Amino acid sequence: MLSEKMAAELNKQIKYELYSGHLYLAMAAYCDSKDLEGFSNFFVIQEQEERSHAMKIYKYMFEKGNDVKIYGLDEPKGEYDSVEHVFDSAWKHEQFVTQRFNELMAIAKEENDFATQNFLQWFVGEQVEEEASMLAILKKIQMVDGKGHGLLMIDNELAGRVYTPPASAE
Repeated sequence: MLSEKMAAELNKQIKYELYSGHLYLAMAAYCDSKDLEGFSNFFVIQEQEERSHAMKIYKYMFEKGNDVKIYGLDEPKGEYDSVEHVFDSAWKHEQFVTQRFNELMAIAKEENDFATQNFLQWFVGEQVEEEASMLAILKKIQMVDGKGHGLLMIDNELAGRVYTPPASAE
């Protein structure tokens, strides 16, 4: 069993992961509204990843003998000034998620919960990748001033992204 505090925070994290997916779906809708299907595809896949992250925590909670609480989600922002604004917002959101996992890890360490520390380590590594991915795309968008052929080339590149569930998320 997880401590009450750890279980409560992991339940909150399920909500944050589902909200992240919700936010990325809203970002996909914004991109589709601008006829940028590749950027939309990127965020649709991000939504799938976030859902798998939520389910990974969900399954862990039950494995540890705890109950899961599913909370309602806030309405995500859906209007942006530009694709650059979308990716800047996504990058900042990933930084928030990283901070959440750092807080969860601190609680697990404080409680000498070695199993949860081990479990959370996957997410800590995943967040390095998530932040780097958002920042790399943001920098490319900035290089082309968020417009023209350069933006369409990035859009085309992102159209080829496919979702592959990570083996450790099963």
